Amino acid sequence: MVTITSAENALKTLYLGVVSDQLNTKVNPLLAKIRQSTADVWGKEIRKLVPYGANGGIGAGTEDGNLPTSAGNNYQQFCLTLKNLYGTIEISDKAIRASASNSGAFVNLLNAEMEGLIKASKFNFGRMLFGDGSGKLAKITAVSGNTLTLDNIKNVIEGMVIDCLTVSGSSYSPISSASNRRIISVDRVNKKITLDGSNFSSGTVIANDIISVQGSYGKEITGLEAIFGASTSLYGLNRANNLWLTPKKVTAKEGVIDDMTIQAVVDELEDVAGSTANFIVCSSGVRRAYQNYLTSNRTNIDTINLEGGFKAISFNGIPIITDRFCPSGTMYILNTDDFVLHQLCDWRWLEGDDGKVLKQVAGKPVYTATLVKYADLLCERPSGQGVITGITEA
Repeated sequence: MVTITSAENALKTLYLGVVSDQLNTKVNPLLAKIRQSTADVWGKEIRKLVPYGANGGIGAGTEDGNLPTSAGNNYQQFCLTLKNLYGTIEISDKAIRASASNSGAFVNLLNAEMEGLIKASKFNFGRMLFGDGSGKLAKITAVSGNTLTLDNIKNVIEGMVIDCLTVSGSSYSPISSASNRRIISVDRVNKKITLDGSNFSSGTVIANDIISVQGSYGKEITGLEAIFGASTSLYGLNRANNLWLTPKKVTAKEGVIDDMTIQAVVDELEDVAGSTANFIVCSSGVRRAYQNYLTSNRTNIDTINLEGGFKAISFNGIPIITDRFCPSGTMYILNTDDFVLHQLCDWRWLEGDDGKVLKQVAGKPVYTATLVKYADLLCERPSGQGVITGITEA
């Protein structure tokens, strides 16, 4: 007979390992290539001592002259706060009781909930990898009733619960009457989303406001945009005083992506930073443009298999993969060995003092269980990464 206790045991023993593996290796090929580690985690922070430049104790001299003066490695400390990542499932008491005498039906119920959680988590964690940590999904360009027109529809999906935020000094603050709104439809042609609930009052939400996932503004993983964006600081250090924090940035000549442009970035990463590129990620339109270039030059398109069951085309043995969240007209050229997802622990169920993971929601006949992970992404060598922008998509 199915009970709350048997459901708890199933979540702890059967589902946790499977879900953890899915979220660690199946979100996208980029995350699958990034090493995960509990090293350099101190309390609620990640503190990583990173060398840069070269050891200065090198020199040539005479047979009986002075030896070179010692000058050890240069170091700077990167500092990040562990981000709190959550995923919650919900099961009604009625559903549990209805399947109490049918274990197969209960397994199907749990499977459906876990698959929904994995799908939502893949979407959001994949999106975060390309963000700057702010949690901004898009900027609002127009408002009509409870329909918002956005500048970018790539980061939203039906069912997502969002907050609308307005400018507050150099940051944004939530609009109380426009928070915890669920997206009920997405018009991808016209870049519009329709939210549940009543229409917004005039002036409540306006153009240039932004949207973020519920309660997530300023709390997301430090993704690629933090490295390649225009922020004045990175990992607690001022970029102007630490130019080695600046990655290689190239604009495609006349919007064309070709082998020579990619090779030039790969070569400079090797020559300047001693970094060997091993991974290229771009938008689908950029990959099509590159495939058109290869076809027009009658060049064979080689494919390779990646960990996690992914496939990619190849540039001199370097996989080129696409990601739905990669900015349009952009190709990142990365050395994934420089990236580490530092974590306090792997995915775990949030447990109460009694050790239970399924908890009744106060005042409601439903039970919830929450997956949690405390982690953030850090690149140990930002200057060893490159990006090509301004590519005309096909």
